[in-house]
Amino acid sequence: MNHPDKSADLSGTPVKDGINIDNPKIRLQKYLANCGVASRRHAEELIAQGRVRVNGDVVTQPGSTVVDGDTVLLDGNPVLPETRKVVILYHKPYGEISSASDPEGRPTVLDKFRDYGVRLYPVGRLDWDSEGVLLLTNDGELANRMTHPKFMIKKTYLARVDGHISDDDLARLRHGVMLTDGQTNPAEVRVIQTTEAETVVLITISEGRNRQIRRMAEAVGHKVMKLRRVQFGSVNLGSLKRGEWRELSRAEIENL
Repeated sequence: MNHPDKSADLSGTPVKDGINIDNPKIRLQKYLANCGVASRRHAEELIAQGRVRVNGDVVTQPGSTVVDGDTVLLDGNPVLPETRKVVILYHKPYGEISSASDPEGRPTVLDKFRDYGVRLYPVGRLDWDSEGVLLLTNDGELANRMTHPKFMIKKTYLARVDGHISDDDLARLRHGVMLTDGQTNPAEVRVIQTTEAETVVLITISEGRNRQIRRMAEAVGHKVMKLRRVQFGSVNLGSLKRGEWRELSRAEIENL
C-alpha cells in the first residue's frame, strides 16, 4: 500500500516532487523532464546553457543530481512536478511549426493548447510542410523513450512523390540509401498507387533524421509532393481530421 503522501508515476513507482522516493537522488535532466519542462535531451541543453539553478547555484553539468527538498529554478522560475501526466494525439496540419515558439512569428503546434492547464511540448518533430501524427505531452520520460535512437520506435508515413517509382528504387529504399549524414537503416516500403506522373507509397522507418523521408526519396530521384505521418509507435491517426486532437487513454500510453 502506498503511503498517503506519495503519488505514483505511470509505472506505479512512488514519487514525490518528481523524485523517486525509493531512490531519492535523481539526475537533474531527468528531474526537469519529470516536471514537464522538456524532454530529457532538451533539458540537457537547458542545463548546458546555464539556465538552471539548484539551491541558488547555476548548474551546467547534466550529470548533477538533486534530492527531495532542493530548489530548482529555470530562468528564475520554480520547477515543480506536474501532478497529471498527459499525452495528446494531434493531427498536425500543414503550416504549423513543431516547437513551443517561433522567432518568425509563425503558427506553432502549441498555439491552441496555451490554456490547456498543463505545460505541453511536442514529442519529436514534424516538418512545417508535413502533416499527421504528432504527440504532445508533459511526460519527459515518455518523450525520451519515443525519440531516443536506441529504442528504434517505428514511424509510418504516406508519401506522394513525383514520377513512377521503379522496382530498383524500391529495393534501394528497402535496403537503405546513402544520405549526407550516412546510410539509412532499411525501411519498409509499400506502393499504394502508381501512375506515370506520381506514386503513393507507405514508408516505415525507425530513425528520426531531419527531413528523412524527403531526402530518401530525393536520393532515388523523386521529390515528395505531400507527406503525412499516419502512425507513431502504436498510435495512428484513426478518424482525426487536420487540426483535431484527443487525449490518449492510460492503456494507449502504456502501449507506447
